[in-house]
Amino acid sequence: MKLTIIGTGYVGLVTGTCFAEVGHQVICVDRDEDKIKLLNSGGMPIYEPGLEELVKKNVDAGRLSFSTCTKEGVEKSDVIFIAVPTPPMPDGSVDLSFIESVAREIAGAMTSYKIIVDKSTVPVKTGDKVSETIKRYCKAKVEFDVASNPEFLREGFAVDDLMHPDRVVIGVKTQRPVQALKEIYAPFEAPIIVTDINSAELIKHAANSFLALKISYINAVSVICEATGANVQEVANGMGMDGRIGRRFLDASLGFGGSCFPKDLSAFIKISEQLGYDFALLKEVQRINHDQMNRFVKKILDTLWVLKDKKIGVLGLAFKQNTDDIRMSPAIDLCLHLQKEGAKLRVHDPKAMEKAKAVLHNVTYVDDMDEVAEGCDALVIATEWPEFKKLDLERVRKSLTHPILFDGRNLFDAKEMESLGFIYKSIGRP
Repeated sequence: MKLTIIGTGYVGLVTGTCFAEVGHQVICVDRDEDKIKLLNSGGMPIYEPGLEELVKKNVDAGRLSFSTCTKEGVEKSDVIFIAVPTPPMPDGSVDLSFIESVAREIAGAMTSYKIIVDKSTVPVKTGDKVSETIKRYCKAKVEFDVASNPEFLREGFAVDDLMHPDRVVIGVKTQRPVQALKEIYAPFEAPIIVTDINSAELIKHAANSFLALKISYINAVSVICEATGANVQEVANGMGMDGRIGRRFLDASLGFGGSCFPKDLSAFIKISEQLGYDFALLKEVQRINHDQMNRFVKKILDTLWVLKDKKIGVLGLAFKQNTDDIRMSPAIDLCLHLQKEGAKLRVHDPKAMEKAKAVLHNVTYVDDMDEVAEGCDALVIATEWPEFKKLDLERVRKSLTHPILFDGRNLFDAKEMESLGFIYKSIGRP
């Protein structure tokens, strides 16, 4: 089918590329001229494993193209996916101005029946607003349908998640667009759930909020483990073997971050509030996540006492592994906490250092992870990059002025680290 994706961020670019990979004709549209120029020249605005190769393959095959012109995308496609940012507002609600703007552009360009699909994560009832906007601004007065198709992509694993989805959710008001949307997803051979549009919009917020809840739950359990000498990893393993619970998202850590969980949690709380319900459970999830960072910083302070003018190495700046995304990154937050206490930082991340330079200043960026510890009073692991498990620990121990390592992701075995001569502090483990 002929498809247009408006927005070339982590969701839009991956979605458009994977649709092209299974045979659809795809135009990716973005108003950012520099980004489109970069893509047309073979460059990549984001890091996502496997994406660059797929983009090149499908551009070369003539199935994938890039444009700054919404009108071109609307005219040449049967289905238009909206995948633009929906950033958080100061009060926790969602800024829908990008969605509204794109809806107006689509309306102005429509001359025949189109299916408009919200791919961005949006509050419930957004589909109604998109429909009203298109109806108001479409001078041609043609028929159209608005649908919801929430994304469930994990940054760092997005290509695989889209090519092999757990499920595809399609929310509609009428049955007219269903067959076309099923046809788009047929090559992915995944279960397709067709719901009303309000339910589809709620599914994404409900799912992400529940995953955030699991993370905060195990982080709360980690506090009890530290107080009793129990091991949170063993507790999580025992819990995770219960088929009703599952092991995923039960890893104690600095807490969750990124562009999805914090934003979607705040939005769901705000949506519930506007509907007359105080979702106190989710507010507690937020509080636990905030406190988890404070506890980790306190652990560093308790060990090093005064941080002023102390040199600390930090491994990890992205909010998680396999991405260069630093939006609402716990690792960046930790660095800012340490700087506030007067620490001088040496930092490394396999992919996120260039983006980090825009927000994290007066630090030393180090290209080799094994050199971060040079002359430092302690080393901190802030992101769970698998590369960090391959650290030259003997070199690191000798490089540190004191062999102190704070592991905010529980990457190493505590007994092994102690046997190597480290003062080793992790999360929820004796």
